[in-house]
Amino acid sequence: MEEQKRVVLVTGGSRGIGRVIASRFLEAGHRVAATHRSGDVPEGVLGVQCDVTEPVAVDAAFTTVEQELGPVEILVANAGMTKDTLLARMSDDDWDRVIDTNLSGTFRLVRRAARAMTRARFGRIILVSSVVALLGSPGQVNYAASKAGLVGMARSITRELGGRGVTANVIAPGFISTDMTAELSDEQIAAYKARIPAGRLGSTDDVAAAVLFVASDAAGYVSGAVIPVDGGLGMGH
Repeated sequence: MEEQKRVVLVTGGSRGIGRVIASRFLEAGHRVAATHRSGDVPEGVLGVQCDVTEPVAVDAAFTTVEQELGPVEILVANAGMTKDTLLARMSDDDWDRVIDTNLSGTFRLVRRAARAMTRARFGRIILVSSVVALLGSPGQVNYAASKAGLVGMARSITRELGGRGVTANVIAPGFISTDMTAELSDEQIAAYKARIPAGRLGSTDDVAAAVLFVASDAAGYVSGAVIPVDGGLGMGH
């Protein structure tokens, strides 16, 4: 059956994984908006400035999308940040900023999106986490905690809203080739590849493909799942 075209909102859509996700939804014929704090979004995507740490900004972003494209039917909460340092050196501000963006920011997005989704009795909520959420990583106590919290969030949403046609799933990417990994040395890349059963870094298209599947009409019975896109790195976690 032909996929029904939906209104999609991708946060953090100006670069990296978020930009590719927005592009793939657009290519599939959906009406797509993407938030950004700076930079631009893919041509044909409605760009909306938004700081997810500000509740007023989140509400304004959704209002703009609703006025321009219609109620959000698919939310991809991808915006995030890191502030890495060892535990003994991690300040309260290092902790608060990451938690407020990655976890509390996602909560604000989901809370706002759920209004229209429950009324329409259809919704796809996709939270972009990380293999680090369940595997752990030195120097990333704040980041790992924020990304692990998304699992509990998705599963609680599933129990609350599953009867109203709303699904909530977590995508957990591993080491993905982006601008950040491009700055790593050849030795660092080789060390990462040695840990990954697939023997390579993932691509942003690998992640986007998983997102588009759980967002699809065909995935209506998939909810509360953690879907790894990590080449096998996090198996068993």
